[in-house]
Amino acid sequence: MRVAVLDVGSNTARLLVADVGAAALEPVATARTYLGLGAEIADTGTLRRKTIAAAARVCGKYAHRARELGVERAQVIVTAPGRQGAAAVELFAALRERTRLPVRILSAEDEGRLAYDGALARLVGASPDTVGVVDVGGGSTEIVVGRPGGEPSWLRSFDLGSLRLTRLVLASDPPSRRELAKARAAARETFAGLDAPRPAVALATGGSARALAKLVGRTFDQGDSDAAVAILSRRRSTKIAREVGIDPSRAATVLGGVLLLGEASRALRRPLTLARGGLREGAALALAAERVAEAA
Repeated sequence: MRVAVLDVGSNTARLLVADVGAAALEPVATARTYLGLGAEIADTGTLRRKTIAAAARVCGKYAHRARELGVERAQVIVTAPGRQGAAAVELFAALRERTRLPVRILSAEDEGRLAYDGALARLVGASPDTVGVVDVGGGSTEIVVGRPGGEPSWLRSFDLGSLRLTRLVLASDPPSRRELAKARAAARETFAGLDAPRPAVALATGGSARALAKLVGRTFDQGDSDAAVAILSRRRSTKIAREVGIDPSRAATVLGGVLLLGEASRALRRPLTLARGGLREGAALALAAERVAEAA
């Protein structure tokens, strides 16, 4: 079954078109566009009409592309921008009107569960007894633990992501020593006292995890995060963008994401491995399951 997920996040809008079968999920097409919704929400508390229109226009193009590829079912999902700021209703309406698709505002718990499902769906090798999934987004961070093949047994969401941490304390580019110390303290305080079950394997999803993997490899722990922070904190975001291969505006938030990933690894007492799937893959699986259930 071919499905499409249009994911509107704090930093980017992304498209995933995938073929979902009984035993596998195979991507057919992907796309991404930097929007910076979370930055505007953090600065002003809302979204301007032209920003909402730009997001709707991008998603309208994605919806058209999905239809060209013959999807049987498609959906728009909105993460932190749908939960934060004063213009969530306007954003929802604009996305629905422009795409002519169902629009789902994800709760933090929904986001964590879908990221968990998507990460496990593309897990390579034998399934471990327990798996932890860390999803550092622009506006929030979710940590989920469970057993493969079942529902998560433990889930926590934190209202701090790479972009929000950057906007709170990392004003300079590159940051000052004082700003870096404040950001490190904020990341550590976020997970302080977290009594998470220790999984056999821990996975990381999201743009910050992908960027960190390009710097230190696909598996990283607190020490690797500290090493990456030492590099990133001395470079301007334009240089980080060139080295990592991401949008310069997105590069400005990588340092905050890396700090959060390091503290999440500490909280789980496990190194994190970059997952092959995440939120969009989980949402694609859910769409296919809904279609099967309706046909039964």
